Amino acid sequence: MQLDMHYYGVFALARAAGIKHEPARVIATASQFVDDNGNKGHVVFDDGGRIDFEATAHHTTHLKNIDEEDQRQIWVPFHFLPGNEGKTFFECLVCRKNSAIAREMVDHNLYHMNQPFALELAGLTAHVYADTFSHYGFSGVSAEENKIVNDSFDLGALKPSIKKYIEEKAEKFLEKYGIECGALEHILSYGAETFSGALGHGAVLTYPDRPYLVWSFVYEKSNQRCETRNNPRTFLEACKELYEFFRKVAEARPEYAEGKFKKFKEIEKPITQILIKQAKKKNRVNAWKTAVKEEVFFTNGVKKIPPYVGDRWLKEAYVLNDTEHSKKALDSPLYRFYQAAALHRTHVLRNLLPKHGLVVA
Repeated sequence: MQLDMHYYGVFALARAAGIKHEPARVIATASQFVDDNGNKGHVVFDDGGRIDFEATAHHTTHLKNIDEEDQRQIWVPFHFLPGNEGKTFFECLVCRKNSAIAREMVDHNLYHMNQPFALELAGLTAHVYADTFSHYGFSGVSAEENKIVNDSFDLGALKPSIKKYIEEKAEKFLEKYGIECGALEHILSYGAETFSGALGHGAVLTYPDRPYLVWSFVYEKSNQRCETRNNPRTFLEACKELYEFFRKVAEARPEYAEGKFKKFKEIEKPITQILIKQAKKKNRVNAWKTAVKEEVFFTNGVKKIPPYVGDRWLKEAYVLNDTEHSKKALDSPLYRFYQAAALHRTHVLRNLLPKHGLVVA
């Protein structure tokens, strides 16, 4: 999923579930920040304290993506949570939407809503959970299971302007990294698959993350066409599960909740209309903004979605570097996000996946 869902959609759903404006903003920021937090390194304070950064992403064409350690430490726990279906180890690493492992991950993180980094953890959880509904069918490691027949795309009924837009975005994406390509989808797919080392959904570009697409392709390993991926329907399922998750967050931390909330049935239809909108990301974002302005998701408080401030969180690393006393880091949203990321990563890789017979890292 992209900014329209991970930030704007998450904010709207959290507010609809009865979470107050400011806590919802922190949750939504943490949700999108999972995709933007590629910082590595550390900060050492004058008093001897130290913070080691907790990266949760690399750009999809970053050379680190072909590093097996980074794939297992970043892509598996934060973006392609294994579904544990299949006979081989790599088949079991393939992400499955709303899998038993995903639900256990949610329950575990809800148990830790008593922590001072609860809001950051809730946002991170929302990101990982949502990605199971868009990244299903692919794994977070370079594997044959991620390869597709590059000329097998069926993108369904698209407006010509949107089809052209998607192709142009893909071309620019590959040209930026020195890969020559034409407008044909199979050339674009081949370039992305090769450059990413068959990691994740690189071979199918950003198609899983576009909410309006109804599409399909053929897996190279099995030479079988996948079941048609109806992104609007799947994204709606994700919205319902995220809403239910935020209701539980509100119940676990009543100080972050308001007395009123909307039932999901009240917002299901307008969400559907947003998801099926064939538009560029900016216009999809505006659809969420407009719905909030028109009080679709809540009727109390500020009737707009605050801008995403993930760039400020990234700059916190430099601010902390000039901080004399390490205790000041405890008030930093960046540090709280690192706490949440560390708890989540350790649990997934050392407890949750081994519980299901998967030794990943």
